[in-house]
Amino acid sequence: MRSSGDKLPSERDEEQGVHVELLARLRQHGVELAELTATDGEIADLLSAVEGFEAAVQEAGGDLFVDSPGTSAPDDPRFVLPRMGDDETVVQYAARIQAAADQLGA
Repeated sequence: MRSSGDKLPSERDEEQGVHVELLARLRQHGVELAELTATDGEIADLLSAVEGFEAAVQEAGGDLFVDSPGTSAPDDPRFVLPRMGDDETVVQYAARIQAAADQLGA
């Protein structure tokens, strides 16, 4: 049996591909991650939180195009995806996005 450090090159390539894909999907939602210590699971949880926030915005009548990150005049500031704080971990950021989504559904 191989240890986790004894992965085949194809296994390492596949894991790297998953990581790159998750980061690309986040970028499509306007989220750029600078934190390189996040696990793929944490990044996937962040992606789920972002998608959940966007669904909550749409349910509340928001327009994701008008209320996108970086917009200068959103219809409603609550509908703009929060930005990640400089001192926030991916886990903390995902929790804050989830809390914002929950507030929209309240």
